[in-house]
Amino acid sequence: MGRNKCGAQVTIACLCLVVGGVIESWGQDTLWETDINAGTKAYGEGRYGEAEKMFTEALKVAEQFGPQNPRIATTLNNLAETYRVQGKYAQAETLYLRSMGIREKVEGPESLAVAQSLNNLALLYAVQGKYTEAEPLYVRALAIREKLLGSEDQDVALVLNNLALLYNNQGKYDKAEPLFRRALAIKEKGLGSEHPSVAITLNNLALVCNNQGKYQEAEQLYLRSLAIREKALGRDHPDVAQSLNNLASLYSNQGKFKEAEPLYKRALAIIENALGAEHPEIVMILKNYSILLQKTDRKTEAIGLAARADKIKSSMNGKTPY
Repeated sequence: MGRNKCGAQVTIACLCLVVGGVIESWGQDTLWETDINAGTKAYGEGRYGEAEKMFTEALKVAEQFGPQNPRIATTLNNLAETYRVQGKYAQAETLYLRSMGIREKVEGPESLAVAQSLNNLALLYAVQGKYTEAEPLYVRALAIREKLLGSEDQDVALVLNNLALLYNNQGKYDKAEPLFRRALAIKEKGLGSEHPSVAITLNNLALVCNNQGKYQEAEQLYLRSLAIREKALGRDHPDVAQSLNNLASLYSNQGKFKEAEPLYKRALAIIENALGAEHPEIVMILKNYSILLQKTDRKTEAIGLAARADKIKSSMNGKTPY
């Protein structure tokens, strides 16, 4: 994960899912829209297996409209996103590329739909540590959105957030922090201070502050992000687990083990219940908790958690989503 000193797991904002109902001109394709909307709802609630099923059904319907129909590109994009969050990176890449190819032919290489595809494909590369491949895609997506939407649009903020995270993960904190702060200002102005998207950027700004030793500011940002997520998404959502892991890592790195340990335990329980005990997102939590156990002289437990993390990571060919 580059030079991420605290080992925190970070949520990356992306404009990933397109609800069928907003595409007004497509008429009476009720079945496709029903499947798309059901998949989008399941995705938003963290039920990724169900979302995958619904988007797969939507793709079958979309393909009946012809090989270059925009419905196919939308559905491929959404299905690819469900693969990404489940750690199925090869499958996600194939679908993202196919979706972008359709969009470039149908809507043009400088369209907003292509910008979305660029952002999402860059995200996929970034979570695998393929920073060289990801950066030019983010830069291109940002340029398209700023040109077509203006510099303070929410979709611009999403790409700013993602590009900033890419720089953070490479240890380029001087580049990352101003982009995070710009993204946060845009989101708070346009969405309000308690929107889940604001929580994402708060979380990521906290990470870059932590990496620079600004611990007090990082703690306040993490706590604010956690509160927003619990209120907006529910206490058992995977995004809440990510905030808990990050806050626990901050405490652990400062020797505040009593404060950190219950947060790690809760984060593990949430991910196991929501995504399964072998999901890639659990690896960083296991490793972080293992470090805490080592520091508190519980070496046997620490070894067990580290071994479990290594086994999961090995099954993913060493690729984990952070």
